[in-house]
Amino acid sequence: MTRRLILGTAGHIDHGKTALVGALTGVDTDRLAEEKARGITIDLGFAELAEGDVRFGVVDVPGHDGFVRNMLAGATGMDVAVLVVAADEGVMPQTREHLAILDLLEVRRLVVALTKSDAAQEEWIDLVEEEVRETLAPTGFPDAPIVRTSATEQTGLDELRSTLVDAARAVERDADDILLLPVDRVFTVRGTGTVVTGTLVSGRISVGEAVRVGPGPLEARVRGLQTHGVDAETAEAGARVAVALAGTGIAPEAIVRGDALVSDRRWEPSRMLTAKVRVLADPGWSIATGQRLRVHAGTAEVMARCTVLADLDGSPRDHLAPGDAGWIQLRLEGDVVARVGMRLVLRAYSPVTTIAGGTIVESHPPRRRGPADPELVRRLRDRIAADPGARVLAALEERAEAGLDPADAPIRTGLSPRRLEEVLGSDAFAGAARAPDGTVFAPSLTRRFGARVLEEVTAVHEREAFRPGLDVAKVRSLAPSQAHDAFADAVLAHEVARGRLETDAGTVHRPGFVPTLTDEQAGLKDRLAALYADAGFEAPSLDDLPSGLRGDPAFHTLLGMLEREGRLVALDDDIRIDAATVAEAIAGVRAEFSGRDDLGPADFRSVIPVSRRYLLPILAYLDRAGVTRFDGDRRRVVDS
Repeated sequence: MTRRLILGTAGHIDHGKTALVGALTGVDTDRLAEEKARGITIDLGFAELAEGDVRFGVVDVPGHDGFVRNMLAGATGMDVAVLVVAADEGVMPQTREHLAILDLLEVRRLVVALTKSDAAQEEWIDLVEEEVRETLAPTGFPDAPIVRTSATEQTGLDELRSTLVDAARAVERDADDILLLPVDRVFTVRGTGTVVTGTLVSGRISVGEAVRVGPGPLEARVRGLQTHGVDAETAEAGARVAVALAGTGIAPEAIVRGDALVSDRRWEPSRMLTAKVRVLADPGWSIATGQRLRVHAGTAEVMARCTVLADLDGSPRDHLAPGDAGWIQLRLEGDVVARVGMRLVLRAYSPVTTIAGGTIVESHPPRRRGPADPELVRRLRDRIAADPGARVLAALEERAEAGLDPADAPIRTGLSPRRLEEVLGSDAFAGAARAPDGTVFAPSLTRRFGARVLEEVTAVHEREAFRPGLDVAKVRSLAPSQAHDAFADAVLAHEVARGRLETDAGTVHRPGFVPTLTDEQAGLKDRLAALYADAGFEAPSLDDLPSGLRGDPAFHTLLGMLEREGRLVALDDDIRIDAATVAEAIAGVRAEFSGRDDLGPADFRSVIPVSRRYLLPILAYLDRAGVTRFDGDRRRVVDS
């Protein structure tokens, strides 16, 4: 099976990145006239390198310090990077900055290519290699292989190819994840229309698929698809792709580098990010609350204000010194497409220098004011934990009573839908309540709210044993205002499913509970039943009943009992009549009018001799019961 990965270059200007890519692939990635004229790479260049079952999409980035923003756009989605160091010059300023960026982005594997090895003495190259080792030591790549090469002499290329393939073997991608394609180029092709290119960071994309161009509202259809100039029907994560788009408003000027193609409408623009960051030691910069920074996420660059929350261990801080790591919140000055787990790089506003980088912990967080408390730091740490269960649990706790929609979960946890399904289906989440629309609520929250409902129900049973239980409406009123509409019902259903509660006719009660009446309440119930039986069709409204009845605490409960026992019928919220009287009316209507239509209210008075105040509610009840059928302003009696 072919493995598709992204191979990126990095390194100082004039150290031979483009020449090395050309020697490996046969492609000159300097496509701009200015690049040809000046002899330097200005923007991103692309090629393909195929070795056995591994196909690399190669991204050649500029080395000039004035084009680091372009380098950052190209570094998005790199699986393996080649750090290019000229053997005749050694480590230079952009070598260090590019290496720092690769380290901050946590590129998975690094290989060092010592280029121009034909232009230096062996002893000098040994010293350069030693210098490279010292430079790599404090990074995440201390043991990166170093290969001596020469594009001019075509030496070391086979060893470099083999080393790159070995590095690729250790990289895994999940094609079942949601689609994310950060855009790094936009142009027009005659006869095709608007085309965007980028590295397919996650998921897959297919011809005919509907996509959205985030962070804006543009929607499009994939008209065509290419991977390195070859037409394709589908592309998967790890591929360099060119996507032809069709749709209303789809034009080159409407899409910019920094946008992204996404398939799920749940991708909402992010204006605030919480991140775990590490400040580089070498540039000597600190990060402080209120500082203005350049944020690079995906292929986007946006300005932001920073709030420092705490250091890595959770100690409250308002700044992070050089070499420190900690938790910050970024209030962005523009929208970005972001997801938990995405890497970002921070650069100083002026002078423009790479100073920090890290991982997005919350893509759509509430506004947090520093310094943070230890409990918040614990949850933030769990948001990007290696254990997927911890990630999901932390996201559920952050969402609280609003719940976590499974469609949002891949964005808020950084996990693929398949992995999420596995996690949520595990025993650890058996205690999580679920709404009918799939929204999930944290097990701890479910447990606490369930215990509160149980407490309220028990209190009703002990205080008012005549009641059948606690009204479901009361249970819903216990939920906070920001809760999901179905939160209370979901927790209630969870408690019922586990046998801790039961529901019946709009009330909640403990299993096995049976309402009990005092002698006085039993007598009141009989009085109510007799009153309605004597009143016949023209029973009094609730407000017209004697105050001695209405004022009793058990009054409404006793009415409900009579209704559930079939002794009373509720015509509306205010009027009830004796059930035997209703049965008499139904029998009379059927006997007198069965099969007839075009009947008005006055026609029924021969059987139901009451005033209009009572007649209309009785007829409406007969409609609901299926005895009559109302059509416009006339009725038909259904043939019995």
